[in-house]
Amino acid sequence: MARVIVNVALKPEILDPEGRAVQGALGRLGLTGVSDVRQGKQFVLDVDGEIDAAKLEQINSIAASLLSNPVIEDFTVQVAQ
Repeated sequence: MARVIVNVALKPEILDPEGRAVQGALGRLGLTGVSDVRQGKQFVLDVDGEIDAAKLEQINSIAASLLSNPVIEDFTVQVAQ
């Protein structure tokens, strides 16, 4: 069994109000020096068998069409060891 991690985050040019709110809260909690916070989401897929090039291509396609909104979000796909 292989584990694939898909991280999705807003593109840098898209305003992130949730990240901004967390950044403000960090300062109020005493953590200084945080210049920016961006929030995102993570999908962890446990996939039977090995991850070959075809399977990775399929996962990337699904991440682009189902797990993220390509207009406002970027994603990365990582195969965990």
